Amino acid sequence: MTTDLFSPVTLGSIALKNRMIMAPLTRNRAGEGGVPQDLNVTYYAQRATSGLIITEATPISAMAHGYPALPGIYTDAQVAGWKKVTDAVHAKGGKIVIQIWHVGRISHPSLLPNGALPVAPSAIQPAGQAFTYTGLQDYVTPRALDANELPAIVQDYVHATKCALAAGFDGVEIHAANGYLLDQFLRDGSNKRTDNYGGSFENRARLLLEVTKAVVGVVGADKVGIRLSPVNPFNDMTDSNPQALFNYVADALNQFNLAYLHVVEGGMGGKVQTFDFNELRKHFKNAYMANLAYDKARGNAAIASGHADCIAYGVPFLANPDLVERFRANAPLNEADGNSFYGGDAKGYTDYPFLGEQK
Repeated sequence: MTTDLFSPVTLGSIALKNRMIMAPLTRNRAGEGGVPQDLNVTYYAQRATSGLIITEATPISAMAHGYPALPGIYTDAQVAGWKKVTDAVHAKGGKIVIQIWHVGRISHPSLLPNGALPVAPSAIQPAGQAFTYTGLQDYVTPRALDANELPAIVQDYVHATKCALAAGFDGVEIHAANGYLLDQFLRDGSNKRTDNYGGSFENRARLLLEVTKAVVGVVGADKVGIRLSPVNPFNDMTDSNPQALFNYVADALNQFNLAYLHVVEGGMGGKVQTFDFNELRKHFKNAYMANLAYDKARGNAAIASGHADCIAYGVPFLANPDLVERFRANAPLNEADGNSFYGGDAKGYTDYPFLGEQK
């Protein structure tokens, strides 16, 4: 049997009908209180022909928020909203996992309870501006977390995972990429700590491994994935030796026998450091999901060569709810409307035409 984008694969215990993964895509369209609404149900159900949907990054607590109109996964109302999403996706034969998220320093007091300062491994103000309900505002200098606060954050991940199970998800993906809290601990450009959570690779990876162990304890390793972005400069991120660091992280994650490792293979703007993703892939023993600017040909080639077991597609799924069918038929793709990526209504969200429809 030919192994390509359209062949089945199993990630841990999650059996997929194809290897085309819908990547997590922040869309800022949740309802009041971070509760998914009917518009979100339609959006995800439209894309259920993908092998697996990974939801938009979803905060694990009120302190984990960093953008307006995000759905959460820590209240009963949010669980009920997400249950409608998972039910709709499952009714169409799809699989869906939730990406659980803490933004760390990439936030703003206006987005946090009682105007709190964002938290981070170290009190380093990131370059750039936060998206807030009143427009762009400069990032502030975050508050460095005390080591004795970290167990409570781990427990927030545990609670969010229990909520994800109650909402009917097929698994969870721990977001440790793109300059958010767990990535801030991993990379030494943002982590200047001198305690057991800073300095060596072992120390900087400690929080990620503690979170992973705790999440696995709730849902099982066969339903847990991790997302990493070794050289993505997004959110003002750098590291002095990313290859050695992330090879270490991949090796360390093997102890859990996870469902998959999801890797952003490059950067979203800015100067990107040199990195050998083939080498990283060799360090992780289970399924490897590749992400960043793949098309059909590159996706099939990565799978055929053994570099990747599946391919995550972002913007193509955003603009083409039937991307799998379009790839099968070698049909033209809808062009994405960048103006409607973040926030808004059905326009640029649920109104992209399927094959045979006119827009």
